[in-house]
This record gives sequence, structure tokens and C-alpha cells, in this order.
Amino acid sequence: MSYALVLMIAIGLDALFGWPKTLFRAIGHPVVWIGTLIHSFDRFLNVEGADNPRRRWAGVVTAFAVVGLSAELAWIAVWLLPEGWPGVLLTGVLAWPFLAIRSLHDHVAAVGSPLSAGDTPAARRAVAQIVGRDPSALDRAGIARAALESLAENTSDGITAPVFWGLLFGLPGIAGYKALNTLDSMIGHRSEKYEAFGWASARADDLANLIPARLTGVLYALVSTRPREALRLMWRDARRHRSPNAGWPEAALAGALDIRLSGPRVYRDRIADEPWINGDAPDPLPVDIARGLKLFRLAMLGMSLVVVVLVLV
Repeated sequence: MSYALVLMIAIGLDALFGWPKTLFRAIGHPVVWIGTLIHSFDRFLNVEGADNPRRRWAGVVTAFAVVGLSAELAWIAVWLLPEGWPGVLLTGVLAWPFLAIRSLHDHVAAVGSPLSAGDTPAARRAVAQIVGRDPSALDRAGIARAALESLAENTSDGITAPVFWGLLFGLPGIAGYKALNTLDSMIGHRSEKYEAFGWASARADDLANLIPARLTGVLYALVSTRPREALRLMWRDARRHRSPNAGWPEAALAGALDIRLSGPRVYRDRIADEPWINGDAPDPLPVDIARGLKLFRLAMLGMSLVVVVLVLV
């Protein structure tokens, strides 16, 4: 089976339709199913009062079980499908909900529209859907910065990485990666409850995103009007980010748009004094969200062309 052809079908479906609300109401979403499974492991294995070594081992078991089960179910689904074109088409349909092209674009655009119209409260409500920081503490520049950072990071997590692992291992690779990424989102936190239990998931997610994050940064740089500046800034500032991976697409986007990103921010439970990326540049304006989304669309077109080439070779 051509994994590239499967991905081409999935990318086309997601870019055109996203995950329709009618489908979500009817059957839910695979990531929600994975989240329910993770919650069950968290509830039964992450025992309150247990020592850290025990919690860490429980987290290792959880990570292996959730990723393994997700990949295995995907493999069984592919095995049950017919051979030839019908099987390829149906596998593409099964891969479709694991991508987030349309969803990411629409969620970021939902921040930019009210912000450009001067409706800061509505922009705060919209940005709260895609970031974990306290929206009440964000001014207009902070809202724009949060939206663009989310766009950059989630391009890697929600699109480039599943495509990368799908090209390598097909539907099981996509499902396994999304399970791991969901584990990191749910339990990979540096909190008292998850510091030990989520350790394995967080470290494995860092490893799984090592190449995709850098590919995403290069992709953003190459589709911009400032490729040399974006690549130079990415190489210089990516390591300033607290994450080993998120800094690469964020720095590339900051260089491409000539704005500063990251910096100090207020979360609901803490204050993070992060260093700036491209700190000498100005804060982003509402119009920069539209510029960022244009780069996103070009990046998705570029990625799609790469997949098409892989189909043809």
C-alpha cells in the first residue's frame, strides 16, 4: 500500500472539510476516544500518595499501553480492509481525522477576525480555545502572539508529525503518534500529579517530534518572502524556547514575519518568564495573524506537493 497516497487522500479531506460536526456528533473523534482511554489509566494507575518511582513506572506502562493499543487497532483496521484502490481510499478516510489542517486554520482565524475588528474580549475568548495561558492577562499584542505561537507549534504537532510518521509506518504510525501526543497533552505536565506519571509520555513525545518540528520550521521559512532571515533566526533562537521542539517552528515564523514571539506569559496556575524569540523585532499586530495564516496555507500547499511527488516516484 502506498502510504503517500493514503496521506494525500487524508490531507485533501481534512483541508476541504475538517472534521464535520455531524460526524463528531454521530461517532465522536479518535483523539477523544484516546483521551478517554488515557483518563482511565490515569484514574487507576496514577495513585495519589504513591512515591515517584512507582508513579513513573505506572506512567511508562500507560504510555506503552495507549500507544501500542492505538497502533494495533489501526493495524487491524487496515488488515481488515480490501486490497487495491478501495483499501487505499478507506485507509485515507481512516487517517483523515488524525490531521488538523482545517481545524487549526479556523481556530486561529477565529482569533484574528475579532482582534482586527477591535473586539478584544471576543478575541480573548477565541484564543482561550487554543492556548493554556490566562486570556484575561493578554493585551492585543499578547493575543496575537499567543495565536501565532499556537499556529506554529500545532502545525508541527497536529499536521507535520502525523504526516511524517504516516509516511514511515502508515495508519498505525499516525494513530500511534496521535496517541503519544494526546498523552503528552493530558499527562505530560510538570505538576505534582503528573511530574512522575507523565514523565515517559513527555520524553517520548519530545523524541517523536524532534524531526517534524525542525521540518516545520524549514517549511515555514522556505514559503516566506524572507527565507534566509527566517532560517538564520530559527537556528539562532529556537533553543531559547523551554520546549526542545516548539522553538523551531515558532522561531521560523517569527523570522518570516519579522515579529517577536515567546517572552513572559501568565498561565492559569503560574507565571512563566520565558526569553524572547527575535526579541529586537516589534510585537505582532492583528494583521500579522492574517499574514501567519497565509504562510500556513502556503506551507500546507508545499507539504501537499511533497506528498504528491512521493506518490509519483
